[in-house]
Amino acid sequence: MWFRNLQLYRLGQHFDLSPEELEQRLQNQAYQGVSSMDMSSIGWVPPLGRHGVQLAQAINGRIMICLRKAEKIIPAGVVKQLVEDKVAEVEAAESRDVRRKEKLRIRDEIVVSLLPRALTKITDLYAYIDSTRDLIVVDAPSPSRAEDLITQLRISLGSLQASPVKVKRASREIMTRGLDGGRMPQGFDLGGECEQTHPDPEGGVINCKCQDLAAGEIRTHVKHGKHAVKLAIGWKQRVSCVLHEDLSIKRLQFDDVIREAEGDTVAEDPASKFDLDFSLMSLELAEFLPDVLDALGGEERPAE
Repeated sequence: MWFRNLQLYRLGQHFDLSPEELEQRLQNQAYQGVSSMDMSSIGWVPPLGRHGVQLAQAINGRIMICLRKAEKIIPAGVVKQLVEDKVAEVEAAESRDVRRKEKLRIRDEIVVSLLPRALTKITDLYAYIDSTRDLIVVDAPSPSRAEDLITQLRISLGSLQASPVKVKRASREIMTRGLDGGRMPQGFDLGGECEQTHPDPEGGVINCKCQDLAAGEIRTHVKHGKHAVKLAIGWKQRVSCVLHEDLSIKRLQFDDVIREAEGDTVAEDPASKFDLDFSLMSLELAEFLPDVLDALGGEERPAE
């Protein structure tokens, strides 16, 4: 359950719900499955999956939650073809044109008829609430996906002041400085990947992978006005990731030394292993994330 992609949200006020109180709130929107005639369904499930029953899994002042979204998959091309066939059948049988409103009705009827046979795509989104730091860390590949979880959490709680973390300085300027021969912030080093863009849409995009980012060629792009919008970085030889200018953290990886700590402890059951993984990961991120924000000029708090 080690997170791979991070979206960070700052809480506008201290999160003072206990795990038991949060559990009660989440139960009101627990996942109920998707019926044969529903297009989608969303709700909370145990982070432990089939090994657990609790919707809020707590350890060391941090609470893990999991949102499940189920969506029926009905290929647009199939619907389009069936609609065209039905429209042609009606027009031939009744010698008249089928107008737009009737086509929409036919489409809706076809979609409803396909629902019971449609495949279901299930996606789980994990996040943990760090009540010690008033932070929500969402494991999501994009801000929009993370917002799905935050929105559902807001519904479950009645209200929730949470907004994406912001920094005081433009992140692309800090990342670009690292590529221009500037010293990286203490504890950080360059990885082997970056993306550079030019403010002018016609200036092009440079994607570099598995390259020495300290090479002169990279600095040449900087001198020609290109800014870093993605940058692979390492932290204290313990964590590596790709940092994006919107503060998304992608392809997060933890050093083997941290994973070995997991192996040094015997977990007797899935719940114990989950608690161990969650504890190791969240403790490491509790050190890593503040350093990232400080390296980008410091966090801009909502009250500031």
